Amino acid sequence: MEIEENGFVFSDDKNKIDPIAIHHYLSTQSYWAKDIPLEVVQRSIDNSLCFGIYKDTRQVGFARWITDKATFGYLADVYIDGAYRGQGLSKKLMSLMLFHKDLQGLRRYMLATLDAHGLYAQFGFKAIEHPERIMGIAIENPYQKQG
Repeated sequence: MEIEENGFVFSDDKNKIDPIAIHHYLSTQSYWAKDIPLEVVQRSIDNSLCFGIYKDTRQVGFARWITDKATFGYLADVYIDGAYRGQGLSKKLMSLMLFHKDLQGLRRYMLATLDAHGLYAQFGFKAIEHPERIMGIAIENPYQKQG
């Protein structure tokens, strides 16, 4: 899948992905993956359905789905470079991803967010019904160096 719109390219082609740019954003600017090692970012890209946004071949946005492509998908590591925010890129990316052939017919789509509830609500995401049924293990600050 590849779409060009207003000078931006939206693509699921992993050959276009710039792991260095993604690592830089995640490790220095995100609240959820501060100090994440490059090799962990690369492994996450290798094992996910990834989408990039590009301006003149420069990676300006990213998102990945952790999915079995049959029943479940978890949206992770979504970002738009600060210089390109406010142009509707995240909305366009969400629209394209949710129609991707590998994300059709899933039983559950999930994500976690601190501050983008309004964006995701526009695409049908809402607070989980019966949260008492959902469990997890959360490791706080797993990438920060000890010492």
